[in-house]
Amino acid sequence: MSAGAVPSAPLAERLLDALPQTQCKRCGYPDCAAYAQAMAQGEAGINQCAPGGAEGIQRLRAITGAPDCTLNPDFGEEGPRTVAFIDEDWCIGCTLCITACPVDAIVGSNKRMHTVLESACTGCELCLPVCPVDCILLENVSAERTGWAAWSEPQALQARQRHSASLLRRQRAEEELQQKRENKALLKLSDLAAHSQHTDPAILDRKRQVIQAALERARALRAR
Repeated sequence: MSAGAVPSAPLAERLLDALPQTQCKRCGYPDCAAYAQAMAQGEAGINQCAPGGAEGIQRLRAITGAPDCTLNPDFGEEGPRTVAFIDEDWCIGCTLCITACPVDAIVGSNKRMHTVLESACTGCELCLPVCPVDCILLENVSAERTGWAAWSEPQALQARQRHSASLLRRQRAEEELQQKRENKALLKLSDLAAHSQHTDPAILDRKRQVIQAALERARALRAR
């Protein structure tokens, strides 16, 4: 490398940049980043991204130098871009679709009607199987255009950013929940006799050991 030359990004990062960021899991991995990592490690083929379609394969092929190939039908078919819509007359406000959405494109609250943010929806379809009343429908919003012809770079960037923000939000929520549980356990541990129906010192000592062990496991998990 010549002096002052900028090193190229890691292979997994370049592959991730070439994906449409729908986060649909159709490739067999939990998100686009995981699929990119698997390709970089030679564990996945470049023909497993149905949303990217034929053009997506060529983008990945240009990066990896892999032989030309067609989309593997085991991972879906190339098709038009779709957006999810919720039938407001049937929505029961269960929040399951909100939890399933990888880009936080569904808004609502418990027992209240949910709505899909059309501009943010990637058409991943992950909300469909979790809906207990089948009130979510898909609508073709790109007519005959499929793959990357139905999806733009700005849309891919937005989806990637929203997915990252969603992951961070969920991580923080989980950490806050774990902290609340730990604080509750510490409060009980500080005066176990007052928080227990038992008065036998031996039983209280065993409960104290169980609580302390649980706290240590929780701290170890957070540290990892």
